Amino acid sequence: MVFSATARDPDGVRRTVSREADSREAFVAMLRAERYVVLSVEEVKKSGALPPRWHPAWLKPMTGFDVEMGLRQLASMLKSGVALLAALDTVEEQAPCPRAASAWRKVRESVFSGGSFAGSLERQVRRFGEITVRLADVGERSGELEHALTRAADQMEARRELRTAVVNALVYPLVTVAMAVGVSTYLVVAVIPKLAEFLREGGVELPGMTMALMDFADFVKVNGFAILGWIVAAVVAWFAARRFEGARELEDVFLLRIPVTGRILRLSGTALFARAMQIMVESGVTLLDALDVSSRLMSNTRYKHRIKTARDGVMHGGSLADSLRPATEFMPMLARMSAVGEVTGSLAESFGEVARFHEMLLAIAIKRFGMLVEPVMICVTGAIVGFVYIAFFMALFAIAGAA
Repeated sequence: MVFSATARDPDGVRRTVSREADSREAFVAMLRAERYVVLSVEEVKKSGALPPRWHPAWLKPMTGFDVEMGLRQLASMLKSGVALLAALDTVEEQAPCPRAASAWRKVRESVFSGGSFAGSLERQVRRFGEITVRLADVGERSGELEHALTRAADQMEARRELRTAVVNALVYPLVTVAMAVGVSTYLVVAVIPKLAEFLREGGVELPGMTMALMDFADFVKVNGFAILGWIVAAVVAWFAARRFEGARELEDVFLLRIPVTGRILRLSGTALFARAMQIMVESGVTLLDALDVSSRLMSNTRYKHRIKTARDGVMHGGSLADSLRPATEFMPMLARMSAVGEVTGSLAESFGEVARFHEMLLAIAIKRFGMLVEPVMICVTGAIVGFVYIAFFMALFAIAGAA
């Protein structure tokens, strides 16, 4: 049988130890002979078989939410005294999809082979994230792994909610514009040509608005494929340009300077950076490591560049506040609160205040943005449809007057 124990080694460091033994008592005696202080013991059961690779269940991806829930479950069991290997086995069993179960199984097998928990996560850093790995490393060394995992899950939750709020705010107008374009395309391609044929049979001079509408419909009908080709070419060129860091940074800078949506992006970037820094500094991650991990969390390349520059400034002896001050893409409060935190020794609290304040401003900005965009989109869609109807009825009145 295989047993796993949470114990303190002769140096007082909390560890997870796994061994084969004939019984629980023999396993505990083995550890005590090595001067371990045993805190809890669990029998490690063999993991269940995963479905074959060709099974459709493998098509479901492992999401960040799956990782977040796994971390919370793991932290809860560790707080209750469950040994790490037994907790990992349970998380694997309750994983929502085979990919998630496979990821947790790899972590468990690595820990069972003698690797550290943080090192096991680092082997799959793209799935679990840099910040989770760093917090797990600090938690293992401090003996507070469960608290570190809870903070990692909190950070993932805050990032998920922030991203969802921003995406919802920016996607709404795009969906509305797409609907307006779809309605307009249907009118131009399907409705207006039939109306034009009917109106031309009337044999009367049509109003200028009606003629403009019919000419536009004819133009789209003749050049529609060419227009579509240019649109596709522009989209392909845009994706190709984004592969180059310089072009992508120029685009990200432009997005940050758009009057309304740019402010939303600046607020979200500031809140995300401050929240990540608060959690890592509070957990004992060094400032340089926290800045390095935070730069990788940012999807905006301009923010990545600014954080890396600030890290270089701190590494060469400068203060964090002075290093962040040139980064005007962040909200001004960030640098000023960083200066206060450095002077008072409460940098984590300062970052927490910055995050809370800008998360509140972001919620207000998103609400106002929705209130502004909704009537504008309704007016634009109504104007397009209304123009078609007015042009059509003016032509009908002209035909009726001629009769």
